[in-house]
Amino acid sequence: MIRTAIEITPGIEPLYGTHDENLRLLEDGLHVTIDLRSDAIHVTGNADSVARVERVFADFDALRRAGVNLHNGELHGMLKMVVADQAVTLRSLVDSGKQRSNGVKRMVQPRSPNQRKYVEAIEQNDMVFGLGPAGTGKTYLAVAMAVSALVAKKVSRIILVRPAVEAGERLGFLPGSLQEKVDPYLRPLYDALYDLLDPQKVDKMLESNVIEVAPLAFMRGRTLNDAFIIMDEAQNTTTEQMKMFVTRLGNSSKAVITGDLTQIDLPNPKRSGLFEALHVLDGVEGIRFCHFEDVDVVRHHLVQRIVRAYDSYGRAQQELPLSMGESAMSEPPSLASDKHVAKPQ
Repeated sequence: MIRTAIEITPGIEPLYGTHDENLRLLEDGLHVTIDLRSDAIHVTGNADSVARVERVFADFDALRRAGVNLHNGELHGMLKMVVADQAVTLRSLVDSGKQRSNGVKRMVQPRSPNQRKYVEAIEQNDMVFGLGPAGTGKTYLAVAMAVSALVAKKVSRIILVRPAVEAGERLGFLPGSLQEKVDPYLRPLYDALYDLLDPQKVDKMLESNVIEVAPLAFMRGRTLNDAFIIMDEAQNTTTEQMKMFVTRLGNSSKAVITGDLTQIDLPNPKRSGLFEALHVLDGVEGIRFCHFEDVDVVRHHLVQRIVRAYDSYGRAQQELPLSMGESAMSEPPSLASDKHVAKPQ
């Protein structure tokens, strides 16, 4: 065990995080003790861990001096990756994020180890499946990587696809143009686009079909060359739709398929094309499956706890006998618990 003192430099305080949460992350992940003093920051632990903490402080100070200001949510996520992988540094993460973000409004930066694996998988493979709960960034990062590829001229267009389950893919009877019909189903993809690029630029690209949005049914019979194709909410595809989509991939193209197998809206969940693809395509060269967990949720902290609560509840229901499960579902918890409260005499 060694102990070292790190000088407190002006502007270093944001590294501590809200209520010192970033310092607690470093303590728990690297098994060190960090003691804030008025004159210095004292770090105690084994030599390797103390050196990694010192590197974090040095990198943050150098980045701040270079004009790189990381907001806390982004910084906290990056520190998670630094803690998880000894080969990763704060500066290397920022450098790789800058390379992906050339010409993009916001830095394309993963915030968890699984998000980092996902981004790297997209860079290295022609087809990637991102599976996991809501809020894990699988759709946003896919759009960010598509925009980055378009700006870098690695592809000539972006194609965004989402199955319109609520409309049964029968959109012809709805009023308006094709884009107006599918807009409600593609809103999350639009939100990501407008977050990454200037709105005027997005609108221009939509008008010129550099960015194309279409219901899944309109992919049939097409060969998509020199394109970055994203299918969102893939858990709501049928087996036939999934097979049709994954065989549209043309030359110099990439495809990212995202979905959450716990949110299948099909009448028969077992017929989900995403569920079948997970088994049929696993191990195929050039295809990667990336799985996200509740710890990867990057929305409000409460969302992570909500996802975890639903997962726990679902597992508990599966373990219950059918009769007990039906009984538990028939009454809200407040009424069910009242049965066990003795009435006053």
